[in-house]
Amino acid sequence: MSVRINPSILAADFANLESEVGRITTADAVHVDVMDNHFVPNLTFGPQMVERLQAVSPIPLDVHLMITDLERWAPGYAELGAFSVTFHAEATEDPVALARRIRSIGARAGLALKPGTRIDPYLDLLPEFDQLLVMTVEPGFGGQSFRTETLPKLRAAREVVDREGLSVWLQVDGGITESTIVQAAEAGADTFVAGSSVYGTEDPDAAIARLRAAASAFSTSG
Repeated sequence: MSVRINPSILAADFANLESEVGRITTADAVHVDVMDNHFVPNLTFGPQMVERLQAVSPIPLDVHLMITDLERWAPGYAELGAFSVTFHAEATEDPVALARRIRSIGARAGLALKPGTRIDPYLDLLPEFDQLLVMTVEPGFGGQSFRTETLPKLRAAREVVDREGLSVWLQVDGGITESTIVQAAEAGADTFVAGSSVYGTEDPDAAIARLRAAASAFSTSG
C-alpha cells in the first residue's frame, strides 16, 4: 500500500506561502484548507489564493473545502487545476452528482466526513469517489488532538475498498504525528494530512520522511 504525505499549509507562514510550499517538495501534495466562516467558524483561503498557489506550487494541490454552497463553488476549484477537490458530505444533498461534476472537469473528487458523521450511508457510494477523508479532529482549526474514536470508520471503509477492489484513497486529517500516523495506517489510511508536525519543525522534508517511514513500516509489516 502506497503512503502519501500531504502537509497542510494551514500550519505554514501565510506571509511566505510560495517559499513555504517550496520547503515540502518531497511531499505528495500540499493540503489546502478552504474555510468560509459558515460551514466552520474560521476563514482562510478562497479561489484567488488557490489560483496563485496552483501557479507557484512544485507539487499538486489537495484542496479541502469546508464551505457551504458547494454546487456553486466546488467545480471552480477543479477548473483552477487542483489535483484533488474534497468536499463535506454534511454540506451537500447530492454528493454523487457533485463528485461526477468535479471528475468531469479533470480533478479527483473526495468526500469528507466530520468525526460525528456516520460512515454507513456513504459506503455504497465509494465507487463514485477517488478519496474518502475521515476527519480525525473537528474541522475548522489546526493544532487539535487526534480522535481515536474515528478509527472504526477507517476500518469500515478499508474493508469495502479492499473487498470491492476500489482505487479509493483513504485520507485522515487532524492531529497526525509520528505516533498517531501509525494508528491511522493500522486502521487502513494511506494518505495523511500533517500540519504542525511538518511545518512546526526546522526541516519539513525530514519530518515528511519520518512520517512516511512510520506509516510505511506498518503498511509493510501489516
